[in-house]
Amino acid sequence: MKFANITNDFAQLAAPVLSHHRVRSMDQFIQHGATTTLDHCMAVAYYSLLFVRTLGITCNENDLVTAALLHDYYLYDWHVKDACPEGLHGFSHPRLALRNAMADFDLSERAQNAIRRHMFPLTPIPPKYREGLIICLIDKACSTYEIFVKDPWTWPLLRELEA
Repeated sequence: MKFANITNDFAQLAAPVLSHHRVRSMDQFIQHGATTTLDHCMAVAYYSLLFVRTLGITCNENDLVTAALLHDYYLYDWHVKDACPEGLHGFSHPRLALRNAMADFDLSERAQNAIRRHMFPLTPIPPKYREGLIICLIDKACSTYEIFVKDPWTWPLLRELEA
């Protein structure tokens, strides 16, 4: 079955991004509930990959996982008043996340578009590629879980990479 090795495949796809020290710094910021921004991005990336494999959706899995891990790569505590350097967080953080991601990684057009457009419909232009649409949908689902369940995700892969 195509998703039988999803944990191993996810680890391989995620490792280049997760090994970067600035990406790891997302673990110091709370996203929703008790979930850190890094754990949120891990959840979006993992469940996006699981979603495409379960439904047999063809896409660039490397771009999907990379963009999902970096979609909230804005590197500040959005709960702090005026922390966002460009105005309202919900509207501007995709642009900031993309700027940070472009400074640290060589991203494809698909990955760039997915990061820039993941807040649709709050931001008016939808994602151009299916990777971005999937991240947009899974981001909303993970955020809903984090807000209402308030039980943080746990990712043994993060702890393994720290060793």
